Amino acid sequence: MVKELFSSLGVDCNILELDQVDDGASVQEVLSEITNQRTVPNIFVNKVHVGGCDRTFQAHQSGLLQKLLQEDPAYDYDLIVIGGGSGGLSCAQEAAALGRRVMVLDLVVPSPQGTSWGLGGTCVNVGCIPKKLMHEAALLGQALTDSRRFGWECAQQVKHNWETMTEAIQKHVGSLNWSYRRALREKAVAYVNSYGEFVEHHKIKATDGKGQETYYTAAKFVIATGERPRYLGIQGDKEYCITSDDLFSLPYCPGATLVVGASSVALECAGFLAGLGLEVTVMVRSQLLRGFDQEMAEKVAASMQQLGVRFLRKFVPVEVQQLEKGSPGKLKVVAKSAEGTEMIEGLYNTVLLAIGRDSRTKNIGLEKIGVKVNEKTGKIPVNDVEQSSVPYVYAVGDVVEGKPELTPVAVQAGRLLARRLFGGRLEKCDYINAPTVVFTPLEYGCCGYAEEKAVEVYRKENLEDRVIGFHVLGPKAGEITQGFAAAMKCGLTKQLLDDTIGIHPTCAQDDVGVTFGTWFLRAELQYRQLSVDSCRFLPVGRCSPPWRSRSPRGWTSRRRAAEAKPLLSLSLSRCRFCEDGVLSGKPGDSVGARRRDSSSAVHPPG
Repeated sequence: MVKELFSSLGVDCNILELDQVDDGASVQEVLSEITNQRTVPNIFVNKVHVGGCDRTFQAHQSGLLQKLLQEDPAYDYDLIVIGGGSGGLSCAQEAAALGRRVMVLDLVVPSPQGTSWGLGGTCVNVGCIPKKLMHEAALLGQALTDSRRFGWECAQQVKHNWETMTEAIQKHVGSLNWSYRRALREKAVAYVNSYGEFVEHHKIKATDGKGQETYYTAAKFVIATGERPRYLGIQGDKEYCITSDDLFSLPYCPGATLVVGASSVALECAGFLAGLGLEVTVMVRSQLLRGFDQEMAEKVAASMQQLGVRFLRKFVPVEVQQLEKGSPGKLKVVAKSAEGTEMIEGLYNTVLLAIGRDSRTKNIGLEKIGVKVNEKTGKIPVNDVEQSSVPYVYAVGDVVEGKPELTPVAVQAGRLLARRLFGGRLEKCDYINAPTVVFTPLEYGCCGYAEEKAVEVYRKENLEDRVIGFHVLGPKAGEITQGFAAAMKCGLTKQLLDDTIGIHPTCAQDDVGVTFGTWFLRAELQYRQLSVDSCRFLPVGRCSPPWRSRSPRGWTSRRRAAEAKPLLSLSLSRCRFCEDGVLSGKPGDSVGARRRDSSSAVHPPG
């Protein structure tokens, strides 16, 4: 049938009958490794793997087959990726595996403090990976303290050596840089350590660290330049403050630290610095963890305060002065109230800015070829196939407008983009219900809607018992959230939770197998597990109705409204690191998944 299809299109094709050649079995084995397809026919068009018979006809019906047959070989490369982070590398390697000529351009502009790094982007070098390692280092210190209660006798006071930790972390990061370069080399991807800038349509200028310029052309481009930390724009910020770009390779212990910001990065850094025994203060302009469930955000802050982290609410720095040089030195921070005229001052060894990140879309020539960019955010609007306003330019990762800024999302989007462009595939990245975790000392994991967003979206809709949001605060919350994220992709309901037998004793068991009473999810009725000794699921919303059970006619009274109103109550083991700790969760709704590998991963993994 495939032969007839190509014949009808007037296309000549070369046919290799594997059962008629001596080394057919070997050829089949190699094809299987390259394409992950063990059946025949195995069809390639202009070096692009299309698939078997069904996929070839699907490509013909969608117009992709005709597009592949008309590819213009006049360019230097089929694809040039600008940015060597997780999303860009994923796209580049997948495109190369499909037989395409691919180049990656990546050059890190040093931070104001002079910090730069190798291939791999923010996640590998100054983000997820070193952050998780420092988080684990802090937890190990807490575990040493806890161990005394279990009979471990520590003869001397335990001390932490910052230099030893950062040296080990940087060695690990360096090994990842090398492995990425090796992977590109093995897949025949051209890696150029240069800064990419469009000069005209389909043409880019690559400028290396010495200022040498080289020009390249490509049929398609992917923008994957990511983001970099934002500065305050006040006196002394770039001169004396550091950001997450600098912290993980800082050659000396930061000492007493002021963390400015309320983002996940701010709280994560504050958390592990406090866990390592440092004095930490967090200065917050408005709300914590904007975009996350706000009740959960406040519980995160409460758990951190129990570790000794101090919060300065409703203040913003207006000046940073250096009083003493050193490693670390001494800084004076002058701050102003965000709600009035009150001024305060504080002395710190280090000031860490974590007030947000800016997209790296300036100075890469997008305006020269007409790529639309949001002037306020710097992000690139794309359609559902990651295509920008210019048809041959695509974007993945943190530079994309309105998408989750998560490494696994960027990896998935980049991989699927390459498969659509060069592999005859049709699958699109599913950005809905991507799970994430804030790696504070007591971890906060979530998937789906925050309560505030759920009420806004589903205020008038009867959700029956679909789960639209899952939130948990507790040890190893990331490991718990990953499983529930997959379940939500498959259409998780409260009844399925009731029917699931929990593993005992675990924290995760308290999110399943809850059978006292019945649940009816509505916009005004969300659930949250509260105290660690008596976990209660409470309704939240416009009002708190009497406890009711489901009946054909609706709700019937189950308890007096004047009672404490626990819909469900059960016992929980006490959470480590939090004497009056909190394990919190709330199921809500999700969109079902067609296949397991469509689920996003919580990153970095345990």
